[in-house]
Amino acid sequence: MSPAIFNNPQVVAKGWYVVCPSRHIAKKQIQSFDVCGQRIAIFRGVDGQVRALEAYCPHMGTDLGIGDVVGNQARCFFHHWAFDDTGTCVNIPCQKHIPARAKLQAYAAEEKYGFIWVYPDAIAPKPVAEFDELKGKDIVAIADRPLSRKCHHHICMMNGIDAQHFNTVHKLSVEMDLTLSRDATDGTIDFTMSGDLPNNNWRSRLGRQLLGKSYTYSMRYANGCIGLLTMLKKSRLLPPLHMLYAYSPLPTGETNIQPIYVTRQRKGPFGWVANHFLLLVTRLCYYALRGEDGKIYDNIQFEPKSLLPIDQPLVDYIQYVNQLKRSCWSIESETP
Repeated sequence: MSPAIFNNPQVVAKGWYVVCPSRHIAKKQIQSFDVCGQRIAIFRGVDGQVRALEAYCPHMGTDLGIGDVVGNQARCFFHHWAFDDTGTCVNIPCQKHIPARAKLQAYAAEEKYGFIWVYPDAIAPKPVAEFDELKGKDIVAIADRPLSRKCHHHICMMNGIDAQHFNTVHKLSVEMDLTLSRDATDGTIDFTMSGDLPNNNWRSRLGRQLLGKSYTYSMRYANGCIGLLTMLKKSRLLPPLHMLYAYSPLPTGETNIQPIYVTRQRKGPFGWVANHFLLLVTRLCYYALRGEDGKIYDNIQFEPKSLLPIDQPLVDYIQYVNQLKRSCWSIESETP
């Protein structure tokens, strides 16, 4: 029987992993990146589409990232072997015959939220996850600086559904009702928390005046590597605020986290002001909690030995992760 996926540094689950901002790869450019312990070459053909291949040429192992792009193909700098988007070698200058082994692993690539993402298979079953409220709409996305945490990304991701710590760490005395829904077809699980704002101090009373008596926020997890947070649902004053966290495991056992703020695009000069105001508010909400959470996840060795009934969302999340699929990037192979 295979070891658990949750909190296992040797396993990389199938999912979309962030690589770099889209603007870093122009037409006819190629560059290699380390993603989840793999070296991956990202290139953009003359048609404007991004593609992803295993980086090391099967001939003599040169990194394609120092090569160039010819048409819609990646060409190795060393001996000019050329590869198409399936990883198949289509040209060897010194001979017509192309060996069967002259092939690279190809990966699905997509551009979303201003970034390039890769999936550890040639074909991805679903695109990069979206917010329900923003599907089919034009969006504006602004990225914050990436950061790292000294623990596995599965541990960091549980922060948004740990109801206890809102009171103990952030001093937010609120009662939460939680509902859970899971879509097994696309590897997502949704946690929605709702309740009534307290009325026991001036801050909570001001919050009730501005936002209403009740609050709702949701956290969507996609393939154990993306978290989509929606705050202020059903707010009286503001539309919902959206923030995405892209998680990537590092060889050191730490986690790289790329925060991205997202909102619906509004037209015109007033729309521009509204867009950037909402993105700023989203950033401020994140910053209000980030430092305290960082103290936790830079100083933790997670061992769930004494979980309480209130921790049931964490149990649900762990079970969800353990049912994900291992990718070819995992160090260990699955036992039959």
